[in-house]
Amino acid sequence: MLRTQIVSEHGGSGSQTYDGNLSPSYYEKSCPGVEGIIQRKVKEWTGNDSTLAPSLIRLFFHDCVVRGCHGSILLDHEGSERRAEASKTLRGFPVIDDIKREVESKCPKKVSCADILAAAARDATVVVGGPYWTVPFGRKDGRVSIAAEADQTVPMGRESITDLMELFQSKGLNVLDLVILSGMHTLGRSACGAVQHRLYNFEGSGKSDPSINPKYLNYLRRKCRSASEYVYLDATTPRTFDLEYYKNLGRRMGLLSTDQMLYFDSRTCPLLSALDFEPSLFYRQLAVSMTNLASIQDFLAEEVEIRVNCNFVNPS
Repeated sequence: MLRTQIVSEHGGSGSQTYDGNLSPSYYEKSCPGVEGIIQRKVKEWTGNDSTLAPSLIRLFFHDCVVRGCHGSILLDHEGSERRAEASKTLRGFPVIDDIKREVESKCPKKVSCADILAAAARDATVVVGGPYWTVPFGRKDGRVSIAAEADQTVPMGRESITDLMELFQSKGLNVLDLVILSGMHTLGRSACGAVQHRLYNFEGSGKSDPSINPKYLNYLRRKCRSASEYVYLDATTPRTFDLEYYKNLGRRMGLLSTDQMLYFDSRTCPLLSALDFEPSLFYRQLAVSMTNLASIQDFLAEEVEIRVNCNFVNPS
């Protein structure tokens, strides 16, 4: 399993190591211009709709936490992950389809949809002001995609920190990855249905979640009259890639329960303090944690291929 390690605990340089299956130069001969195509397409799409950047990042996360980063979220058939309840608000599929069409015209049957999605998530992060990291390639596309697995695995914002830590550990990630990847909530929106339980009947009390800032509570009650409405994950600078998401947790303005509990849990709060003391850590560690996320490969070799169309498995 691919890993990126920080060799110094005091902000020294990072060292990236890859397993034998993944390499930044994987397409050097078979499709040398693929990264340029992906980067250009991501810039085009996000230039027309800036909300697609966080959507692509979220799409990649959903792909990786279920069966690993092998493009199973892209399969579009009855009972697939894409049709799961947890995937109802996912966006960005046309971006990946557009990239795949051009890549196939240049390098037929060479580049996996999984690799395209991994690079697109990186380029979307860069477009909005986040860090660049080297994406190792060589993933294959999965042939299995099951909605129930997505609904059982993908965090929905109501889990405990222990639940999230156990999920991350099962994928080879750690508590630092949890805190850093949560920081991607500096961008994007959530459906109000994910937060309404905090506003009126928290844990069956008939009252709101006492951890919510009262002014923020009033705002959310006005904004989230319907579960189908949307609200920004970062209440103060929702269109800027910065650390306000973390600062909002100290103000008790975390949107999701899983956001706010990072501030109150003794295992995660010290990491928030470290980020507050040295903000540059977030940008450096985000590149590491996103590479760690992109390393998850928990599927069987016989279940993979390189799809010609990202929406469907290849004909037998």
